[in-house]
Amino acid sequence: MPSNPNLDYYYILRDTPNNESIIVEYGFADSKGDDVNQLKNNWETLAEAVVKSLAEYIGVPYTPVSTENTYIVKSGDTLWSIAKKYGLSVDELKRLNNLSSNALSIGQVLKIKEDTIPEGTTPSEDTYIVKSGDTLYGIAKFFGLSVDELKRLNNLTSNMLSIGQVLKVKDMGDASESDEYYVVKSGDNLYKIANLFGITVDELKKANNLTSNLLSIGQRLFIPKTSTYETYTVKKGDTLYSIAREFNTTVTALQALNNLATSVLTIGQKLLIP
Repeated sequence: MPSNPNLDYYYILRDTPNNESIIVEYGFADSKGDDVNQLKNNWETLAEAVVKSLAEYIGVPYTPVSTENTYIVKSGDTLWSIAKKYGLSVDELKRLNNLSSNALSIGQVLKIKEDTIPEGTTPSEDTYIVKSGDTLYGIAKFFGLSVDELKRLNNLTSNMLSIGQVLKVKDMGDASESDEYYVVKSGDNLYKIANLFGITVDELKKANNLTSNLLSIGQRLFIPKTSTYETYTVKKGDTLYSIAREFNTTVTALQALNNLATSVLTIGQKLLIP
């Protein structure tokens, strides 16, 4: 409250005399919601938004980041005039920029070219590392996917990307003879990866000389070819009790081996059998 600094919530604001203090709050690191992933995946976009807002607030010129594949909207521009200038249709320009209306704002950065995948990348690779200027549409098109398929493969809830982000561009499915390495992506954990390949967390840790359960995005994990355990895929109507009975084991043993905290199962889930 500028009219009464004594009522400002943050101590740093109350105790900073003769200066206008601005605190930008992006989210909370201990949030149970989407704060952490939003910050990790979209930090460049968020930072640029703050720079733009502060420049406008204090009345100084703001120059957006521009590349040869982008155009910065100026006074008098329309989608039609920009599209015509770069040999596009209005629909193509809107699709490139995920626009749902024809409204533009001065300083807005528009993509005017399809993304190009860096030289050396081939459609046969399983993962792709996001580079500057990439979009979901450009990456999906190169690898023969739809945007929805690419988002599903990577559990993405928005179209935002960050430079260095590792995207899965091929459905891993079940482990096969050609599966040797797995690249960790946002949201992964050792149990999830071990379950995908039908091995235990201990086997995965041992194969990669891991002493803790911590993983980092982009980390490459070696996947052992075989497991000492049989795997079972959960079907409709299955329960831990019915599966334990079928394989002559106990619910407790199944939960312990598969790191299950509850008895809830999902169709298609893979369980290791003691």
